[in-house]
Amino acid sequence: LPPGADAGDYVARRAELGGEEANLRLLAGVSLEALLVDTGLAGDRLLGLDELARLSAATARELVRLESVAEEVAAAGVGAAEFEAAFGEALDRRTAGAVGVKSIIAYRHGLDFDPRRPSSAEVTSAAARWLAGGDGRLDDEVLLRHVLWEGLGTGLPLQLHTGFGDPDLNLSRCDPALLTDFLRACADVGSPVLLLHCYPYHRQAAYLANVFPHVYLDVGLAIPHVGRRAAAVLAETLELAPFHKLLYSSDAYGLAELYVVAAALFREALTEVLEALRIGPGDRERIAAMIGSGNARRVYAL
Repeated sequence: LPPGADAGDYVARRAELGGEEANLRLLAGVSLEALLVDTGLAGDRLLGLDELARLSAATARELVRLESVAEEVAAAGVGAAEFEAAFGEALDRRTAGAVGVKSIIAYRHGLDFDPRRPSSAEVTSAAARWLAGGDGRLDDEVLLRHVLWEGLGTGLPLQLHTGFGDPDLNLSRCDPALLTDFLRACADVGSPVLLLHCYPYHRQAAYLANVFPHVYLDVGLAIPHVGRRAAAVLAETLELAPFHKLLYSSDAYGLAELYVVAAALFREALTEVLEALRIGPGDRERIAAMIGSGNARRVYAL
């Protein structure tokens, strides 16, 4: 189809090609080297890591969602007294081949949580309350903090959703600046902390990445949503974020088109931002390579 084809013609052509061929063509055109995939998303229609790697001609590595591991442990019928140990064992198994862990405490509680690591007694008491509730969804603040600290204990990079997202979060409680005390508390643990998405608080996240050596960020979900304002969002992020602290992210899932749009907008926006700087072409290429792939290689040990 020609560029700018009618949406109806596009949908018809996509259906004619079939899902696998459309995915293959779209993903192959993005020029991805590696995909880091949060496997905590529900849905039996989502591709597994092996299929995603095959269609994209890239490696696909797992990011383990901490809350999902806790919910799997609870579903297995563990008691409150055994929960702490059972979660630790399950997390060890799940992260054996993973490149990172992720928490969605922003959705389940907000980022205004007590930064302290809860005691074993607090974890057992909270597990008793949660398991007695019976709905299976981890939203207990004490247990959310526990799995967060356990995730840090793996030594793997920890991703935290921040900023906007789906309707079940409270945006005012997702400002990454609320994480300041937690980031200070975990500074000596040794695990990188990655603030995801961040918008519209990307300047606050950039400040945190500037002042804390172990903190990194991306604006992945924001780029496809802000469209032509993507360059402005990146420029505002880079006001304070060091070049070696910003990572590319698409936050794409489900539709291959999301990978295409995110990558195209990000490349275009980053080019615009870097061309506005008073630096030479060699430095522009070096910085683009850092943000586009080099920083991720280093942080996730790819």
